Amino acid sequence: MKILLSVMVLLLAVEARGSQLLVPYTDALSRFVDDEGLVDYGALTSDRENLDAFCQSLADIPQRDFDAWSERDRIAFWINAYNAFTLKLIIDNYPIKPSTGKTKYPANSIRQIPGAWEHKKFKALGREVTLDEIEHKILRVEFQEPRIHMALVCAAMSCPKLRREPYQGEKLDTQLDDQARVFLSDLTKFHIDREANEVWASRIFEWFVDDFLPGATKENPGHVAQQKSLAAFTSKYVSPEDAKYLAEGKYVVKYFDYDWTLNEEKK
Repeated sequence: MKILLSVMVLLLAVEARGSQLLVPYTDALSRFVDDEGLVDYGALTSDRENLDAFCQSLADIPQRDFDAWSERDRIAFWINAYNAFTLKLIIDNYPIKPSTGKTKYPANSIRQIPGAWEHKKFKALGREVTLDEIEHKILRVEFQEPRIHMALVCAAMSCPKLRREPYQGEKLDTQLDDQARVFLSDLTKFHIDREANEVWASRIFEWFVDDFLPGATKENPGHVAQQKSLAAFTSKYVSPEDAKYLAEGKYVVKYFDYDWTLNEEKK
């Protein structure tokens, strides 16, 4: 009984510490992100103390503590890390200036920052990581959770909306489902055109076909894999009629151009 009580006390202490760590990030998101998921980068650049404090706290968490967390808490940690580090990357380079040879991207795009994903280093759990490592070597490899693609925000207009609150393990399912519904309700990211027998979708669904339906590209021709993957993920979030239409596969999947314009709040 004493052992059980001690374990419960320890778990409560860890949960309380985790909630405390989110306080500065919660403040930054609530103050500088609007209801459309757009960021006031100018104001955040001038008042970055809380964001920087949160990023530092991610570095200070011991690996052994992290390993004891639930899977939901670990996923939430890495989503928050990715999004917070992306915000930090933007304000470290704000206002963004065009880079030589990157004329096909908007002048204020994250794509103008050299090595934004593959070379810029951030610290988490006492080690250095890049944004690419967080997304492609940690979240996509260690967890089978396709909804992360509805939550990772790479500071572009075609990305999912940035929430005004951090992700938390105990609320993660609700938060990720909400992100998916919001994303799929945006006609610039998902649209069924029955008259043309076309389904238009975000490039995210093209880039990560096998994340949304494991083995899709190995087991099916390309166009069928795209249809089945899209239907498998979206069926939970669309109407029964739309889910039936998507499952029948009598359409062509087409993808929107990805808008890399900075997800900046308009003044």
